[in-house]
Amino acid sequence: MIRVGNGFDAHRLVKGRQLILGGVEIPCPMGLEGHSDADVLTHAIIDALLGAAALGDIGDMFPDTDSKYKDADSLSMLEKVTIRLGQSGYKLINLDSTIMAQEPKLSPHFGNMISALAKALAVEESQISVKATTTEGLGFIGRQEGISALAVVLVESF
Repeated sequence: MIRVGNGFDAHRLVKGRQLILGGVEIPCPMGLEGHSDADVLTHAIIDALLGAAALGDIGDMFPDTDSKYKDADSLSMLEKVTIRLGQSGYKLINLDSTIMAQEPKLSPHFGNMISALAKALAVEESQISVKATTTEGLGFIGRQEGISALAVVLVESF
C-alpha cells in the first residue's frame, strides 16, 4: 500500500535564538521561537510522516506541555518518528519540501539539510527534496516576522 502525507509548520522569528532548518544552523541575526529548537522544516516533515501512517501529529508524539521536549533537537525527534514509522510497517519513498522565508538565502544550505534529513530518515539523499521560496514581501513571511515550511511524503507499507 502507498500513502501520502502532508505537513505544515510556522514559527515566529525572534532575537536571541539560533535559526535551525532541516537540522542545520543557518547564520542569521534571528531564530525561530518555539518549545523545541523550532525547526519548522523538520516539524513539517514529522507531521507529514505521521499523517501518512495515520499516527497522529507532532503534538501527540512530542507535546509542548512536556518539559523533556524543551529545546529538543528536532532531528532526534525525526529519528524517533522514523523508528515508529518502521514499527508500524511503513518506509519513506520520497520527501518533497518547501521552506517559505524572505531572508536569509537558504539555497547554499540545501546540501547540508538534505544530508542531515536523509541520515535521520535512514534513506538515500536522492529521496529528499528541499526547496525555498519567498512571499515577495507579502504577509508575515514577507515582513520577516516568521518562517514556514511545507512537506509532502510518499510512504509504502512493507
